[in-house]
Amino acid sequence: MANLQTSYLGLELKNPLIAGSCGLTNSIDNIMELAKRGVGAIVIKSIFEEQINVETENVIKNEEGDIKVLAQAPDTMLGRRVHDYDEAYAYIYDYARRNTLEKYLAFLREAKKAVNIPVIASINCVSNNNWQAFSKRIEETGVDALELNIYILPTDWRRSTEENEKVYFDIIKEIRSYTNLPLSVKIGYYFSALNQFVMKLSKTGVKGIILFNRPYNIDFDIEKIKVSHGGILSTETEYNHTLRWISILSGNVDCDLSASTGVHSWETFVKQLLAGATTVQIASALYKGGFDIIPEILTNTASWMEKHNFNNVDAFRGKLSKAKAENPAAFERVQFMKYYSDIE
Repeated sequence: MANLQTSYLGLELKNPLIAGSCGLTNSIDNIMELAKRGVGAIVIKSIFEEQINVETENVIKNEEGDIKVLAQAPDTMLGRRVHDYDEAYAYIYDYARRNTLEKYLAFLREAKKAVNIPVIASINCVSNNNWQAFSKRIEETGVDALELNIYILPTDWRRSTEENEKVYFDIIKEIRSYTNLPLSVKIGYYFSALNQFVMKLSKTGVKGIILFNRPYNIDFDIEKIKVSHGGILSTETEYNHTLRWISILSGNVDCDLSASTGVHSWETFVKQLLAGATTVQIASALYKGGFDIIPEILTNTASWMEKHNFNNVDAFRGKLSKAKAENPAAFERVQFMKYYSDIE
């Protein structure tokens, strides 16, 4: 029988299929069901830096409601406007932030106890402020690893390429100083020299890099003449971009690579492994196909492996990467070529 076991971030997984961070991994019942259906690991829904900041500011601005919070503060603060006292402002700010983070930490502890597969926490951050201390608290929950979801769209005209990229390294450096958890970084693809950037990231001590963060896209409503949103879930045709870059980077970086975005079938799952992915993350497929897609992907992959005489995943992982390709230029060609199409 085909062996799907693999190692990711230094963790032993029974297979390379990971339930990626999404709303479905924000429920203990779902987490237990995902584990039951057979995923190798689960990434808990990210806690957002903006989420914490907004909740904190809401408490600060709602000064009437602040009286309830201040009931636990020194008596001298009660009944007075918050901004009259720097100490009171700091107290409420810390209370609001702590209240949000404590809920997330409690959920991580519960999730870890609920399943016997690796549980990976996730932070969606845009700066290196405050996360270093929180990362230590995450480690104390007993989770197995920490995924840093960093997505900085390079739209600020005042920031250079180097300044945009520096944010990633600053965040990693700070968090590594405060936790011994294996770290992975999930990134987007808006970089001027993606291969060089990923290579540098892999040398920071992170154990894995996830390609790619799927961007939130805008759309236009031409009837209401207003900005709306694009498709929220990925489609089956979106895997190609990840496939190309996993293939190019495989064997050239100092950490694991995990493929994400557009994986909706067992065939695409196999393709990403052939490209060189250590693991493959799915999220939209779980929304569209339900949790039944998990055993479907794993069963069909095992059958495919047996058909092609692959006893384990390492036997075919990276077999179609650029490093092993007969025609490496095919991975770098971006213009349309008749050779690769039946269209004249």
